[in-house]
Amino acid sequence: MDTKTDTVQSSAEALRYPWENHPGHDQVVEVMPGVLWVRLKLPFRLNHVNIYLLADGDGWAMVDSGFGNEETIAAWTTLFEGPLRHVKLTRLIVTHSHPDHVGLAGWIVERFNCPLQMSQVEYLQSVYHQNRGTEERKLAQRLFFRRHGMDENLTDKLLGRGQDYLKRVSVLPPAYRRISHGDEISIGTRRFKVITGGGHALDQVMLYCAADKLFLSADQVLSKISPNVSVWAVEPDQNSLGEYLASLASLTTTLPYDVMVLPGHGVPFYGLKTRIKQLADHHEDRCRLIAEACRVVPQTSRQLVPVVFHKYELDVHQMGFAAGELIAHVNYMLNEGRLTSEVTDGVLRFRTT
Repeated sequence: MDTKTDTVQSSAEALRYPWENHPGHDQVVEVMPGVLWVRLKLPFRLNHVNIYLLADGDGWAMVDSGFGNEETIAAWTTLFEGPLRHVKLTRLIVTHSHPDHVGLAGWIVERFNCPLQMSQVEYLQSVYHQNRGTEERKLAQRLFFRRHGMDENLTDKLLGRGQDYLKRVSVLPPAYRRISHGDEISIGTRRFKVITGGGHALDQVMLYCAADKLFLSADQVLSKISPNVSVWAVEPDQNSLGEYLASLASLTTTLPYDVMVLPGHGVPFYGLKTRIKQLADHHEDRCRLIAEACRVVPQTSRQLVPVVFHKYELDVHQMGFAAGELIAHVNYMLNEGRLTSEVTDGVLRFRTT
């Protein structure tokens, strides 16, 4: 064993945060030449989203757009009249369909008359979110929550205010340009490989520039928090946590240890592989809590939520995410053979094998 080499690599893999402070609401930070970082406010506990601009010829490519509300439009207006007043957007790349990332896509595309680039699945998922309020879909969501042990009162809340988050998008552009896993795209003088992964979203886009050791990880790998990995009524048996862990494992084997990571939330960092291990361990810890709780008496998902999220005071918005994430862990453990399921009075219960 080459101890000196191992020590150098271990040091390089340690988590490091080059910026102690994030940009203010009217500020832009240059991460490296031709890479700008903007931070926009969000109206819930996760109170911000990162936007990146990449030099693209005589303009800039924007990665993600922000939440679809008047406050975000005002924030962009301030930036475009201030530090970004000379910026012309050449394209908008949206990483995935969640409203804090795709929310203002229509507004940005219309203002700058630029094309939208997304993966096909994420564009179509964005369309789905905009049209998910039919009575048939509401009924499917109601039955899904009830099957997992949520009572009628909680289900009503989850289907009311808990679902408002998904509606906060401007009208999507009617056309887009597809980018797919494995594509190589040029943005200015840089070449980026497109990497997509499931779990947090169905086919979330990440961008990797080998020459600059630069990795835009979107929400797949965040600097200090774990991205939500959930299961919803539209695909009740989805193994989203299995997809997420497989994506993390692939990133570990395909990317070098010393990339600079630009995440969708939090701050830029080094130590990608260390952070990936932390995230994988975090989900395994939750699986162990679930296994212990289901060892003697079968439990519903509703009963398991406080087992996993015992440190948190959950409002309705957060309860919806907690329920979805709990079900993702249960489905993963069913797929792994670590739990079995049984149905009593129409409600699923889980027992440790």
